[in-house]
Amino acid sequence: MRIIKSIFSWILPIVIGLGLALILKAYIISPVRVDGDSMMPNLQNNEHVVILKTKPIKRLSVVVFNAYKLAPDTNPKTEFVKRVIGIPGDRITYTKTGHLYVNGKYIKQPFISRQQQATGTLSNVNDNGFNLSMLSSKWNRGRQTAVVPKGQYFVMGDNRNISYDSRYWGFVPKSHMEGVVYTFPWDSNRSEINNYG
Repeated sequence: MRIIKSIFSWILPIVIGLGLALILKAYIISPVRVDGDSMMPNLQNNEHVVILKTKPIKRLSVVVFNAYKLAPDTNPKTEFVKRVIGIPGDRITYTKTGHLYVNGKYIKQPFISRQQQATGTLSNVNDNGFNLSMLSSKWNRGRQTAVVPKGQYFVMGDNRNISYDSRYWGFVPKSHMEGVVYTFPWDSNRSEINNYG
């Protein structure tokens, strides 16, 4: 009987600890490893970050989402990390000089260089700038829109030259969102991520 009590006394805390860890990972906070260079220079390939699943998604938040059935050639486990540029109801205009306007208001992008704002953002899209109506007419889904639809988001990677994002395939539904990215205190670009979350 003592042996059973002894075993139970050290197994129970382990089981409780594992249960709490699973609940935290499923509903509150989860570790993630960045795969790729689409968020350079602010997030590096193989960098470890966390996603906060209860944090509200705001404009300029960095998020992780499931890209399956959004971006072509993705599988059910494909996750992307990008920055939210437009939230539901937003009108987005990007000028040929690299200026971002949301609902007619100029939005600063201090988290990327002037080159990324101008040539990087416009490369392979439209050198004269773009708006949602222009982009949505190219997504071939039969519906053109001037605003970000309800329950959806427009996202771009910080490394605009190589980022495969909403400019190419469209909006991200809220149901695909995994959470808002936070970096650790020792990360050199922490303010470029955490200040917008």
